[in-house]
Amino acid sequence: MTEFDWNHFREFMPVSRKWAYFDHAAVSPLCQPAQAAVEKWAAEAVEQGGNVWPQWAARTEDVRQYAADLIGAHTDEIAFIPNTTAGINYVAEGYPWQNGDNLVTLANEFPSNLYPWMNLSDRGVETRTVPVKPNGQVDLNRIAEACDKRTRILSISWVGYSTGWRHNLEQIARLARDQGALLFVDAIQGLGVFPLDVVASNIDMLAADGHKWLLGPEGAGIFYLRKELLQLLKPRNVGWNSVSHAHNFSHISLDMRESAARYEGGSWNMAGITALGASIKLLTSFGLAKHRSAVADRLLAITDEACQRLHEMDATVVSVRDQEHASGIVAFELPGQEPHVVRKRCLSAGVAISCRAGRLRISPHAYNNSQDIERLIQALRIES
Repeated sequence: MTEFDWNHFREFMPVSRKWAYFDHAAVSPLCQPAQAAVEKWAAEAVEQGGNVWPQWAARTEDVRQYAADLIGAHTDEIAFIPNTTAGINYVAEGYPWQNGDNLVTLANEFPSNLYPWMNLSDRGVETRTVPVKPNGQVDLNRIAEACDKRTRILSISWVGYSTGWRHNLEQIARLARDQGALLFVDAIQGLGVFPLDVVASNIDMLAADGHKWLLGPEGAGIFYLRKELLQLLKPRNVGWNSVSHAHNFSHISLDMRESAARYEGGSWNMAGITALGASIKLLTSFGLAKHRSAVADRLLAITDEACQRLHEMDATVVSVRDQEHASGIVAFELPGQEPHVVRKRCLSAGVAISCRAGRLRISPHAYNNSQDIERLIQALRIES
């Protein structure tokens, strides 16, 4: 596999000049190419206004292609979304539920992968949550046991936001198929780092915003829908951009696009999408692809080093670190110390971390290095 210069990658992350940034699982800093893309768009908007809109639209379709290539999909299977929650709601509100149907998810999911399903209760749809272990591990047999002949969808996060447990999506998809259910994946905590081929993994639907591991801005993400399911999900966000004759405003006919773009409804977040495209191009130039990812290899090496240093200072690492399930998220505890106090101390020292589920959480990226880890350790050691 090609060797990459991760110091060069670091040069594309201006945040590293000031911060030891370990909070990509929350909101990542923008990469420099994304910044440049936004600045270019802003200059064009200021100087030319809507006259440059056709060029923006063409760039948007380029980004659609980048996103499709990233996950092994076709461009007709990709829609742009303002956030992951929107993608989840496309499924929750668009699926043809019947009274008595149910869906299965995990008890430790981020709220956005719970509330849209729970909101279906007034339509007679039951949300079943499967318990997980403290480290985020789930027994696949428990998922299977939660399913029955009325289970329509299995909704699961690729990587758990709290402890970083990374699911084997091929196994999960096989389980869903065996139960006669569709698989929806919240991919926001893995996309941008780990390789993903939606065809090989048999994923039916997926959503991920770009503001975490993709190093893009908030408000620009992707929704994937397997083309065979296009007629299954009814669009609930319908507008001028939903129809096949989108730019013929005087012709009124509800003739939906034969692509996932039908879910986009109205105008795009041009600035956000062009920035997302720039960040995808950066990551792919450093070896992120649908079957293999040098970015993931680098990140796992960084998190392994961080875990070793945490062990040396007697921290309790909760996250599982085996090759199959480890991710860029590491949850840990410092005996006798209150997480929010520790986080505040770290921020004061220029080290960005988070608190989740009563624990401290770090989430570096491939540009982080040993010097950043040393800054983290020193900040954690400071007496309160």
